[in-house]
Amino acid sequence: MLSTRPIPTLETLTLHEGIPGHHFQGSLAEENTRLPDILRFGAEGFTAYTEGWGLYSESLGKALGMFTDPYQWFGHLDFEMLRAVRLVVDTGMHAKGWSRDKAIAFMTDNTSMAAKDIRVEIDRYIADPGQACAYKVGELKILDLRARAETRLGPRYNIRDFHDQVLMTGAMPLAILEAKINAWIAAGGPAYQA
Repeated sequence: MLSTRPIPTLETLTLHEGIPGHHFQGSLAEENTRLPDILRFGAEGFTAYTEGWGLYSESLGKALGMFTDPYQWFGHLDFEMLRAVRLVVDTGMHAKGWSRDKAIAFMTDNTSMAAKDIRVEIDRYIADPGQACAYKVGELKILDLRARAETRLGPRYNIRDFHDQVLMTGAMPLAILEAKINAWIAAGGPAYQA
């Protein structure tokens, strides 16, 4: 619920959900009529890719001229803490046998989230094991692929071309994304051809 979200987290939330996050990501895929429907409309089957892009998008805030207000930067760091806590809670419940109450207590003690939002989050993780971990796995993979492209392409590297490669063919398993980016690097990092 938006009314319970702390104001300092709104820039980060906007990056994740809006542009360059999910709204942008989904729109590019859906508008690309050259793609088969499974790639245009099948994002829900590839959580690590989809949510990985959302988290990665949050990291672009400074480069986009955001987080100039110290409270917004604090909100970004607060969300980073939430991401770390979610990894612990997801793993705790599904690999360590934590109860719902223990997970709620851990999240309450280690985040600034409102109690109602914490309960909603915990119930989401109960219903979808590994989802919180998939977010971070996807983000780390995209960051790794970006660093690889920057290193191997050197002065030929263009972040917009990299982002086009990640986004313009819709949601996919991370192994396929990695193979795609490796092939793009091997080809010299050309601009995306629509």
